[in-house]
Amino acid sequence: MIPSTYADWRRCIEHDCGLPLTRDFIAARLADLRDPASHSTQQFVRHYRGEHHVRVLEWFERAERDAR
Repeated sequence: MIPSTYADWRRCIEHDCGLPLTRDFIAARLADLRDPASHSTQQFVRHYRGEHHVRVLEWFERAERDAR
C-alpha cells in the first residue's frame, strides 16, 4: 500500500517497516531525497512518480519539525 496521508506514512515507516523516525534517519533521508543526482532518489521518482516524491519530502520535513 502506498500511503496517502502523513499518519498512514508514519505508521508504514515506524510500524510496518520497523524504522524509528530518529533525527539522524530523517536527516539522511531528506538529504538523499533532495538530491536529484542520487541514484536512490531517481529510482524512487521513477517508481512512485514526482508527485509522491514531493509528498514524501513534505512528510519527512514534517517529521523533522515534530522531532524537535
